[in-house]
Amino acid sequence: MLELKVGGMGCGSCVARIINAVKALDAEARVNVDRVAGRVTVDTGASADAVCAALGALGYPAAPVAAAPDLSRTA
Repeated sequence: MLELKVGGMGCGSCVARIINAVKALDAEARVNVDRVAGRVTVDTGASADAVCAALGALGYPAAPVAAAPDLSRTA
């Protein structure tokens, strides 16, 4: 299970894009997005680096919670 801090999530469309990006890596992944807290929990076989890269490519900077910088100013 990965817990990520994700920046730039502003609406329901952002949530859908994030879920779709993770599902593109692993169709069986379970994804929970807490837009208000800026957290995404992912149960997947994909690596944290792969998930963070996929989200970053969409404009949502992401990092594992343990190593996450302050992304609140990124939008």
